Amino acid sequence: MWTAIVSTVLLLFTGAFFTVASAETVTVIVTDAAGNAVTDAVVAFYDGKTPPSNPNATGRIVQKNKMFNPKITVVQTGTNINFPNEDSFRHHVYSFSPTKKFELKLYSGVPTNPVQFDQAGLVTLGCNIHDSMLGYIYIVDTPFFAKTDDKGRALLKLGEGQYTYQVWLPGVNKPGAEQKVKIEGSTEVKVTIP
Repeated sequence: MWTAIVSTVLLLFTGAFFTVASAETVTVIVTDAAGNAVTDAVVAFYDGKTPPSNPNATGRIVQKNKMFNPKITVVQTGTNINFPNEDSFRHHVYSFSPTKKFELKLYSGVPTNPVQFDQAGLVTLGCNIHDSMLGYIYIVDTPFFAKTDDKGRALLKLGEGQYTYQVWLPGVNKPGAEQKVKIEGSTEVKVTIP
């Protein structure tokens, strides 16, 4: 019996090792038309095989200093997000976006239930009490996503194969057209946003 258990553990460990070892680093570099790095652009890759939804995924968008933190959140379809209020006054979080309409009426602390984002698309967040508060949630049908850093770079680990990808930036209503890329070893993808 112990031999079977040890063999199973070794098999699982070896399988996990080879899965991680076969992942390639994909570097996406996003710039504007003038060649300047674009920060907080959302990058999503699709392989057509991976389940689009993950109902076990969780996230948090904190309200502090009358701001949503992070201002831009990207999650996989099915993710449950909680909205803790760390300010000393109450907020009223809402979205009238077609992707997800909801309201968290005036509250302090942490709401009892998280909000599930079960449809891909863009959600714009606001607060009925503080008009200057603005946030975005971009929901994608893939687990392969990232945001660009202050150098306009996003790093992802992907297996080799054919993918399509999209890039979205706040203030742009729709993501850019899907592009195709073949991942073979470490790959660099350059995107220019007009």
